[in-house]
Amino acid sequence: MAQVQQRRPASNWAPGSAPPPREPHSLFDRLLVVVRRRRKTLRRVGLVASALIITVSLTIFVRTLMRIDLVKLGGAFAATGGDQILMSFGFTALSYLALTGYDGLALRHLEVRVPYWLTALASFASYAVSFTLGFPLVTGGAVRYWLYAPAGLTAGNIASLTIVAGITFWLGMGLIVGVGFMFASDAVADINHFNSLANVLIGFCAIVLLVVYLAWVGDLRWRGAAVLGTFRLPGPLLTLAQMALGVIDVCSASAALYVLLPKDSAIGFPTFATLYSLAAMLGIASHSPGGLGVFEATILQAVGGDVDAILAALLLFRGIYYIVPFVAAMALLGAVEATRRWRSIREAVSAAAPED
Repeated sequence: MAQVQQRRPASNWAPGSAPPPREPHSLFDRLLVVVRRRRKTLRRVGLVASALIITVSLTIFVRTLMRIDLVKLGGAFAATGGDQILMSFGFTALSYLALTGYDGLALRHLEVRVPYWLTALASFASYAVSFTLGFPLVTGGAVRYWLYAPAGLTAGNIASLTIVAGITFWLGMGLIVGVGFMFASDAVADINHFNSLANVLIGFCAIVLLVVYLAWVGDLRWRGAAVLGTFRLPGPLLTLAQMALGVIDVCSASAALYVLLPKDSAIGFPTFATLYSLAAMLGIASHSPGGLGVFEATILQAVGGDVDAILAALLLFRGIYYIVPFVAAMALLGAVEATRRWRSIREAVSAAAPED
């Protein structure tokens, strides 16, 4: 009597072959899968959005430049007081000092110890270069690798550091935008022409997103889970420190421009800091070097008033906050390279010297 064989259900996985991929469990895993599948589409959407931001901003900026009176522009430069320029340099120094904390927090999260002078040098140089040239993940990451690698940091450490530092910057801007839209909604409405309630809702949504992010990283910390591969985000306490440091940095940077505005400017600092954050976000999204043109067009359109005086303030700000630190950073990087070369030559000479 023939035996009836029970057939096993078909399986796509044969012994000795790789197991089938697991279905993503968390919301972030599902989102990551969608991003990977739609990578080309998302890249095209990003390019179109960047091109649109640049086109609109440059159109506004060029139209503004066509109305500029060079005599009035020169008068606006002359009317800027020395005290305003000194205060702008002071706030710029405070902003770059806060930026050193970005790397400090990231290194603490990664549990890597390096001397503070190296942290300060790498942070200052990387941001001075990336702010001026744009593409911070590439330019800033390259400068950090060149400075941190001899101290023992791996490429993975430096990539994680760059990402965590970037998150700090966005957390600070997001908090300023949220608070500004909620508590200065009427002043912001005079500029963006939205209803005050709409501005409050925008600000409320920004705060909610920050709270959700804080709860998410807290859950990841509690479960000991990584975000991608072995990369882990800072926990809730470090995230709160990131927000505070980001606010100090962005407020200092916006103050460096605010003090250069005409003294009779009617816009208050909380409203201006909010608009500065929005202009910086648009500049980053455009991928233009340092947000050039996009940032200026946004500020010119938002602040209003004497266009010549505001453009003079923007040009001075570019020089103080971008050009001077960039030149200083290049000088420091050159000095570091010269020191390394001199040390290598001395070691080579010492090794080649005959023993007595």
